[in-house]
Amino acid sequence: MEVKRKQAKSPHLKNSIIRQLYFEKSLSCAELSVLFNKSVPVIIKNINELIEEGFVVEVGYALSSGGRRPLIYAVNAEAMYMMAIAMDQLSTRIAIVDLHNNPVAEVEMLELFLNDNPNALTQLIGHINTCLIKTGIDKSKILGIGIGMPGFVSVTKGINYSYLDAGGQNLTEYIFNATGLPTYIDNDSSLIALAEQKFGVAKAQQDMMVINLGWGIGLGMIVHGDIFRGHNGFAGEFSHIPLSEDGALCVCGKKGCLEAEASMLVVTEKAIEGIKQGRLSALHTFIDDPLKLMGDAIFDAANKGDQFVIDLLSEAGYKIGKALAILIHIMNPQTIVLSGRGAKAGKILLAPIQQALNKYCIPRLAANTELLISELGFDGGIIGAAALVMEHFNYEKFNINIKSTRMEKTS
Repeated sequence: MEVKRKQAKSPHLKNSIIRQLYFEKSLSCAELSVLFNKSVPVIIKNINELIEEGFVVEVGYALSSGGRRPLIYAVNAEAMYMMAIAMDQLSTRIAIVDLHNNPVAEVEMLELFLNDNPNALTQLIGHINTCLIKTGIDKSKILGIGIGMPGFVSVTKGINYSYLDAGGQNLTEYIFNATGLPTYIDNDSSLIALAEQKFGVAKAQQDMMVINLGWGIGLGMIVHGDIFRGHNGFAGEFSHIPLSEDGALCVCGKKGCLEAEASMLVVTEKAIEGIKQGRLSALHTFIDDPLKLMGDAIFDAANKGDQFVIDLLSEAGYKIGKALAILIHIMNPQTIVLSGRGAKAGKILLAPIQQALNKYCIPRLAANTELLISELGFDGGIIGAAALVMEHFNYEKFNINIKSTRMEKTS
């Protein structure tokens, strides 16, 4: 009777095994047994079935602990694919990745403005469908589309209240109807936090904050191991912490917000203005280029020792550190990770951030919060979007879809 009960739950267990192997990269049957509180024979049975079905592969042996070396298993990278989309206010990256989060074709980098663009959603869907055609991968092998986007994103309602207006419709259903693929959306900073927790420098940590240093300044929060969203799902509006009463006007309509004082967009605009006023910098060759190119060039210039750019980033870093002191006092996180596009200048930002924390943060709290620079960096957005798809993986539904497609092709 007990065996029948476990067999009935086999699809759910297989679902859990695939997801766990995706996030952990490789595990032994003994480790899976402990994770799921199932006997080793039950795990072995399910693993063998997943190997036969093409979902799992053997990848070698674990290190010996004195006895027989156990086999370790991983997901078959080519068993399924995911479309991962990382958006910011100026551009969008689209990638189709395998189950090891490796792009299977060139990542598409597209200029797609979100501000004051009523056609942004239509343009996005056009790019998605074009990308699907170019790769030639059968849709039945694609688990779905994960999209990280800026703005006030309601995960439960599937709506972005800031961008990509679908006429009040559920955005996930709208994109599904237009592409034929299940779609999942989330705030870009929350997905970068998910990527850092699952695959980054703060892997498996339970209480952490991830600062998304993009054109704006985002915040993803992991509390007790899960993404913290707050009452209405909009927690983490770090960029709108007020730093001063008479600062620059922010896009939200308020003055002195962190975003209006220290975002990469502001740093880029200050760089352009400074060069026009005669400041010496290697960036002068980019003065007439699109804003995005100037923004990318800033990190390269800083890492090559451009003093003007280093001064601008240091000023921004100090203001970010001042805002972080507020968060540390409220949330007392174990770790803060500097991630996103700006992680490329993380070593330059680290010193002024720490200086501000020394000045504005209670030493007992600051001393117990570790400040780290992301190793995922700009890739965190793509990896987080892929992880979002895998978090919704349904083994049984996917298997039915694959079998249905095979029947259609043979009939």
